[in-house]
Amino acid sequence: MAPRSEPPDLDDVLERLHVVALPMRVRFRGITVREVALIEGPAGWGEFGAFGEYEPPEASAWLASALEAAYGATPALRRHRIPINATVPAVEAARVAEVLSRFPGARTAKVKVAEPGQTLADDVARVNAVRASVPTVRVDANGGWSVDEAVAAAAALTADGPLEYLEQPCATVAELAELRRRIDVPIAADESIRKAEDPLHVVRAKAADVAVVKVAPLGGIGRLLAITAQIDIPVVVSSALDSAVGISRGLLAAAALPRLDHACGLGTGGLFVEDVAEPVVPVDGHLPAVAVVPDPARLAALAAPPERRTWWMDRIAACLPLTC
Repeated sequence: MAPRSEPPDLDDVLERLHVVALPMRVRFRGITVREVALIEGPAGWGEFGAFGEYEPPEASAWLASALEAAYGATPALRRHRIPINATVPAVEAARVAEVLSRFPGARTAKVKVAEPGQTLADDVARVNAVRASVPTVRVDANGGWSVDEAVAAAAALTADGPLEYLEQPCATVAELAELRRRIDVPIAADESIRKAEDPLHVVRAKAADVAVVKVAPLGGIGRLLAITAQIDIPVVVSSALDSAVGISRGLLAAAALPRLDHACGLGTGGLFVEDVAEPVVPVDGHLPAVAVVPDPARLAALAAPPERRTWWMDRIAACLPLTC
């Protein structure tokens, strides 16, 4: 990662800290409550939401992103409305209509597949239920398949209609490259970019047709724009189960890209029962690219217990020296 300027003083960051716990409508990524630490900085609000299992070397990029938002400058915008995809967790097919109702006007849907404990038949049923309402469907396996399993899944999931792409069908770049040679469905890389020491390796290896990029794991909008400037394949900006504050940074990043050819995965606010700001309802499948200021009443109502605030303060102290 490129060198960064000197981070702000720890005491100053902690004085500006708000830790919230957001209840979720459905289990997503194995959790039903999403905790994030928000930083009310002189330049705006930043969000530090690295998942709990991430150790400081990985989590520090997420903190760098929060500090950029709280203390840094906003990039120049090239557009002000961002097309978003609906996000469908690994729910039963019968619940798909309920989930899609939270994404009015969306013309694209991303469907979670390869969920532990579920079958390929479950995935096919869920994807077909989505196809009944949304014309463009992409699926996300989070690296859950072997190459052979992904080949079989691609055939089954396209038997009744096309897929825009398979997102991270396999875990490794080598597997993605092999799979890309064996199937005709486009492949998108997510974890192979945001969790990689070299985010560009997957592109150089010709292992993906689409790059999925997320602001927080890459260290901020500036770092995301620097990486995508070196990518010669289409880019999709997605969220990392962010609150309204983090989502706004993703929208601003998408607004700053020179080209935006695909709907972005920035509509995940609908997965929360409550958020730190009044939810913005998509209009014709688009969200506005604007900074978000949390509602003080919501911050108070959603505040995490004191012991969790302490946990996040300790985590920031461990990560802050690594953000340079």
